[in-house]
Amino acid sequence: MELPIFLALDFPTWEETNQFINKNELQGVPVKVGMELFYREGPKVIERLKENNHAIFLDLKLHDIPTTVKKAMRNIAQFGVDVTNIHAFGGSEMIAAAKEGLEQGAQNGITPKLLAVTLLTSMDEHTLQHEIKMNDTIDNTVVRFAKLTKESGGDGVVCSAYEAAAIKQSCGSDFLTVTPGIRLANTNKDDQKRVATPSFAKNNGADMLVIGRSITQAEYPNKMYQQAIEEWKTVVKS
Repeated sequence: MELPIFLALDFPTWEETNQFINKNELQGVPVKVGMELFYREGPKVIERLKENNHAIFLDLKLHDIPTTVKKAMRNIAQFGVDVTNIHAFGGSEMIAAAKEGLEQGAQNGITPKLLAVTLLTSMDEHTLQHEIKMNDTIDNTVVRFAKLTKESGGDGVVCSAYEAAAIKQSCGSDFLTVTPGIRLANTNKDDQKRVATPSFAKNNGADMLVIGRSITQAEYPNKMYQQAIEEWKTVVKS
């Protein structure tokens, strides 16, 4: 993938999505399609984006019994997306079943990359320990989920930039770390808690980024996308 930054298309309809892409001359950039857009438009939105040469991360975060996830992933693979995901909370059997489904449905011998969501970047340690009752730190929990994902056949994880380095150390440099919760310099955090800039994320071991509101809600989205690329290229020396 030439560009490592997925633009989150968090729009309710294809009409608004297409208008945004065309108006801001963002044709062909890697994109993330989430629940809001996919559940409204269905597979047709994937077809339309592929026609315009977008690499696609289909972000549906599947979490169900292994058989159901396997069958769903078999169908998702037939869309020809590049990346998709599940929740690591589903356990090793579900992760392995997801990978098997993707391999069975692969088109032209190309299997989509399988990522597992470790912890949502909207969560903090108070949520983890006092609501979910997992008596451990975020860092330890995320690394444990990453190891589980690798052992179960996953290609990488979705994590915050703050955990990427520890995941690389535990799972190896080839294990993918994809980081949402990215905010460009001088933009709002919104409802995210564990956020980071593109340069920090890259310096801390991220392979790919997902950026949404910092770009889509900006006055000049194309300019902000280019800024994200420049920030990604800026390696922060420790």
